[in-house]
Amino acid sequence: MIDVSAKPATQPWRDEAAYWQGLTDATRELDPPCAVIHLGALAHNAHDMLRRAAGKPIRVASKSVRVREVLDAVLALPGYEGVLAYTLSEALWLAADEPGRPGIRDVVVGYPTAERGAIARLAHDAALAARVTLMVDSVAQLDLVDAVVPPGQREIVRVAIELDASWNGPAGRVGVWRSPVHTPAAARSLAEHIVERPGFALVGMMSYEAQIAGQGDDPAGRPAFARTVRWMQRRSKAELLERRAEAVASVRAVAELEFVNGGGTGSLEFTSSDASCTEIAAGSGLFGGHLFDNYREFAPAPATAFALSVVRRPRRETATVLGGGWIASGPPGPDRLPRPVWPAGLEMAPREMAGEVQTPLSGAAAEALRPGDRVWFRHTKSGELAEHVNEFALVGDGAAVGSVPSYRGEGRAFL
Repeated sequence: MIDVSAKPATQPWRDEAAYWQGLTDATRELDPPCAVIHLGALAHNAHDMLRRAAGKPIRVASKSVRVREVLDAVLALPGYEGVLAYTLSEALWLAADEPGRPGIRDVVVGYPTAERGAIARLAHDAALAARVTLMVDSVAQLDLVDAVVPPGQREIVRVAIELDASWNGPAGRVGVWRSPVHTPAAARSLAEHIVERPGFALVGMMSYEAQIAGQGDDPAGRPAFARTVRWMQRRSKAELLERRAEAVASVRAVAELEFVNGGGTGSLEFTSSDASCTEIAAGSGLFGGHLFDNYREFAPAPATAFALSVVRRPRRETATVLGGGWIASGPPGPDRLPRPVWPAGLEMAPREMAGEVQTPLSGAAAEALRPGDRVWFRHTKSGELAEHVNEFALVGDGAAVGSVPSYRGEGRAFL
């Protein structure tokens, strides 16, 4: 049902009024809250990410999608290879063969796991063990696997080492708290332990440069902060290129690696330029959450959005929609709120913001809204929208052309 093989010739989202009105017309028979995927925008984003990757394969970050049929459609496009999953249970589900749906044959779990039941299932299934790779950054995580199923009683477990990609700048550490493995020496030490330990096969490495990929360098209305971010990112890139290359070389001296993963949607160009990386993890850019409005070098199309219904008018300049509190993860702040995008010019009430069951919206456009009208929102982070809906309506050529379930709609909640 979803086909992203061809890059669309037109970009209807450039005309905001026509684009959002088109989504309204196409979904008129659907009761909000409803979420949509615009197929042309999705295809545009998929191809633009390939352009930015400049020939380096992209491993799809499933956390940023959470729609199985979108994953399958994107993986059918040359240039996309494998999935970066976010839990082992999810990875096993994606990798398992089902009637009419073959499993994905290359799934790397992007975070260490403590799911004992899932570890046991992986350990006793030869097909899954050949398709799924676990992420580790300490000996204790290997101990946990052994405690669930000892080496002599299981399949060989594929593992990858995560290298910390944060930057130790003049004012301290910049990045996210992930792996404790920061230096090439630490990476080699862990690699040597893995290859000497029965029951494991070291097949890859990963490092996610969050301070580059996940930090917008052009936040609206904050020019001084933007200059600071760009200064930090230039220096972080230079340091990481050198350190990651040395770490990868150190580990390759111990084991033959199938892959070295890095990057994110926000750093496709940088990671593509890093000769030590064989692939790039990216997924958020497929849907284009409004987080990416804060980046200079690229602008994904708003391929997903959700509509809420106006249900009351507490005063002339305010219209209240039902629901809206679909807050993105991360540091609490205005940038984590869903953004009302159509009609243009709507703002949330400072003392209420996005509410669980109601969201008052004010502005000139609110005066024309009546109960039953709809307001379109964009979510901050791409994949988290899928946790709020059972399905996405598919819109193409100005009409609704079907729907696809989210993970939630398939009865899958992994976190």
